Amino acid sequence: MYAVFRTARFDKEFQKQLSPQEQKEIEHFEKTQLTANPYLEKPLGYRFFREKKIDGKRIYYLIYEELQAVLLVGVSDKKSQRETIDEIKGLLKLYYETIREALKQHGGSVPV
Repeated sequence: MYAVFRTARFDKEFQKQLSPQEQKEIEHFEKTQLTANPYLEKPLGYRFFREKKIDGKRIYYLIYEELQAVLLVGVSDKKSQRETIDEIKGLLKLYYETIREALKQHGGSVPV
């Protein structure tokens, strides 16, 4: 089982960009698929960087197999997809440090 965490950025985009129905779908996705097998969705250049599509929106997450953790890092629509992916790739080192700290504290959202 994988522990699932969210960045503060993800939480903000989750509230702002997703409808209540989309939010419910993502919460279900978090509790079922991400905890059991996060590798089922589409990879984005790396095995550990994935995207889940829901009603034209994209949810981005990183898988840390050695830590048995998943970090939800962003939400975008098709129009801003490339920009969001490039930004996340530029922050991979910071996200790794963040997830390690989050696992130490075992909190919910992590401040990124």
